[in-house]
Amino acid sequence: MDRNKSVTSEPGFFWQLSDSVLRGRRITTEEARQILFAESRLLPELIAAAHRIRWHYFRNAVQLNVLINARSGLCSEDCAYCSQSRISTAPIAKYDLVSEEDILAGAALAASRKAKTYCIVLSGQRPLRRDLEKIAAIVPTVIKKFGLRICVSAGIMGEEEAELLKKCGVTRINHNLNTGRRFYPFICSTHTFEDRVATLRAIRKVGMQLCSGGIVGMGEEPEDVIDLALTLAQFEPEAVPINFLIPIPGTPLGNRGRLEARYCLKVLCLFRFAIPACELRIAAGRELHLRTLQPLGLWIANSIFVGDYLTTKGQPPEEDFRMIEDLGLIPEYDGASPEGSTCQPLGSQNFEIRKPVDNGLAP
Repeated sequence: MDRNKSVTSEPGFFWQLSDSVLRGRRITTEEARQILFAESRLLPELIAAAHRIRWHYFRNAVQLNVLINARSGLCSEDCAYCSQSRISTAPIAKYDLVSEEDILAGAALAASRKAKTYCIVLSGQRPLRRDLEKIAAIVPTVIKKFGLRICVSAGIMGEEEAELLKKCGVTRINHNLNTGRRFYPFICSTHTFEDRVATLRAIRKVGMQLCSGGIVGMGEEPEDVIDLALTLAQFEPEAVPINFLIPIPGTPLGNRGRLEARYCLKVLCLFRFAIPACELRIAAGRELHLRTLQPLGLWIANSIFVGDYLTTKGQPPEEDFRMIEDLGLIPEYDGASPEGSTCQPLGSQNFEIRKPVDNGLAP
């Protein structure tokens, strides 16, 4: 089939497909193609069907996330998309693991933005034992003081490293597959797709929650995006961040162009259908690629980062809160500001942020 031509689907197809997904059936490769190659005239139906799945699991809740780039640059990898890799000439800050005070300050910022999850990210192929031990020492304080769920992203790891993080109270480990198996050698040569899959298996083996997603817009074919979605579906990750490539000057992919916003929405729909109960997160690049269609993305996904990314800027948090308010969504969070804190939610003064009632929704 010509990749440049839409797949012909009859009206009502996506609504019927959402029925089968809600009954527990996994989508097939051909159904995934129907989603990703849907004609523009069927996009409203596709989004509505994806929203139906989102509503089933999450109602009008949205989960907010704040990350800290806790170790920047200094990486031996050659990932083509990354400003922190050894082959990048992007002018970024390079530093070893930040101090305990910096991690606590990042947690305070996350709490002030009513985030549910605080993401601690370390550059590098594999985590240093000393870094994991420092993180393990501070995580209990972060949880006690701010009530945040902690997710750590630290590269390729085995069961021993994952177990260390589990014991200190980390809820999730992030390790993205990034793209499909076929395309992976085109974006990295210093480790393999199988190395990443092995990390997912190690995380699952120790009984931890899994955060794993990918990057769209690196030059891959749509079939590679489908392969990524269906591969991740086998692991049933609790969280799936979908990044849309931010072309960073100084990286091999620095000259990539913008994606079509409608295609980005189809990608989000694909992952919602493929992994229906996941916390589907619109991650880096939503501002660049979705542009004015960002709000439609949150009819499909139920999670975003608020604030900046690793080495690139996000849109001002106030804009995110206005968007959430206009959509009628309610941030879901577990945190509690420390006693005596004056932390206030960002956004309009009339925007009430509250914990959702216990309605039996998936966590």
